[in-house]
Amino acid sequence: MLFLTAMIAGLLVFVAPVFREKYFKLVLVFAGSYLFSITILHIIPELFSEDYGIGEMGLYILLGFLLQQVLEFWSSGIEHGHIHKHQSETSKGVITLMTGLFIHAFLEGTLLSHGETVSGSGAELGHVHSNNTVLLGIIMHKGPAAFALAAVLSSSLSKKWTIVLLTIFALASPLGMFSSSLFIENGLLSRQGIGILYGLVTGGFLHISTTIFFESSPHHKFQLNKLLVTFLAAGLAVVSEYLI
Repeated sequence: MLFLTAMIAGLLVFVAPVFREKYFKLVLVFAGSYLFSITILHIIPELFSEDYGIGEMGLYILLGFLLQQVLEFWSSGIEHGHIHKHQSETSKGVITLMTGLFIHAFLEGTLLSHGETVSGSGAELGHVHSNNTVLLGIIMHKGPAAFALAAVLSSSLSKKWTIVLLTIFALASPLGMFSSSLFIENGLLSRQGIGILYGLVTGGFLHISTTIFFESSPHHKFQLNKLLVTFLAAGLAVVSEYLI
């Protein structure tokens, strides 16, 4: 699902006859609102309730927030829907962009790993989610990001290379999920290390989701459609978290 969502959304660039920024922004707002809601309702409470042996979880969430700011200097904000038609004219620009996006997508994939028991002790190491709310949030986020990436790449690269780089991006989150699961199952990542990793990713989620809100209304004007979409996404997060 992670891979196909990114690939299909990115390939839409080649078949969409007209790019309508207004509708794309509403999709971003919906995804950002849902991602923010599940971070507040699900991920953060679970991080603080699990016994990771870390008294500084808030610090790691803050560091993750700041780390995402650094990654966006490389990716120019494509992970939250920035589309710059004349970006990445050189190979160096493309490499920098892809590095920032790959690290971001790889890290968010680690949050989906499910832990195994340790030496039959019955203690779960991973961040085990009770439902698919986090997966849905990442999928909602990856679709617009993949579309934005393909739009940027196709403006300066051939269709072949755009698809190749889109495929690399689509593989990043699954690789992050499988890698962290492998490390957990083989005892290569301590429980404290897992807590730090998940705290960093959570901070990144907070950065991305709040940035989408700020950028969708730069002049702070009241927009009824944006408000309705925000409440709809938040309501969906509440329903999926508490009622499904």
